[in-house]
Amino acid sequence: MTDPSGRTVLLTAFEPFGGAERNPSWDAVQRVAETWDGPATVVVEQLPVAFAEVRPALAAAIQRHRPEIVIATGVAEGRAAVTPERVAINVDDARIPDNVGAQPIDEPIDPHGPTAYLTGLPVKRIVRDIRAAGGVAAVSNTAGTFTCNHVFYDLMSIAGREGIRAGFVHVPATPESATGDVPTLELAAIADALTIAVLATLDPAPDAVAVGGAEH
Repeated sequence: MTDPSGRTVLLTAFEPFGGAERNPSWDAVQRVAETWDGPATVVVEQLPVAFAEVRPALAAAIQRHRPEIVIATGVAEGRAAVTPERVAINVDDARIPDNVGAQPIDEPIDPHGPTAYLTGLPVKRIVRDIRAAGGVAAVSNTAGTFTCNHVFYDLMSIAGREGIRAGFVHVPATPESATGDVPTLELAAIADALTIAVLATLDPAPDAVAVGGAEH
């Protein structure tokens, strides 16, 4: 749906990886775009699970759509909730190879970049609003060290230069996508939560002040 105000929200998600046939992040952002009727245009782009290809693909998508907001998404098998990420760190440390066989260990994403970037999303309002709608959500303080964190770090680097509001949200596996005995969440619930995340981010209000920390 095209919004007459010209505001555009870009949602990105990843292709399948690690032997999975589906990636629920991609399934979910497509459903958000298909059902969206909010105050902006929502567009989606799929990103490769390949360290060397992530930034060029992301930069090209941003150049193509010129969004005001970018929310990158990825799957975190083992998590039971939708988890907006607080911080991206400047390191690749891959437990498994990416989809082209690369497996960087303890390598900086940007040798000249800062140690970390904080998200530009109102993560605590997103969590509050998802919970208020009956969903499951929590703030996450680590995006891992695989391609999800990599794209999050690159996104925040680009967003700072382009004046884009941006961040990353991890989603659980779905029953259709799970590759093992892990918590799952129905695709419709994930899409609903991401829709709420978009609406919360379109609202320029300050983030909520609420507990979102963890002891470990």
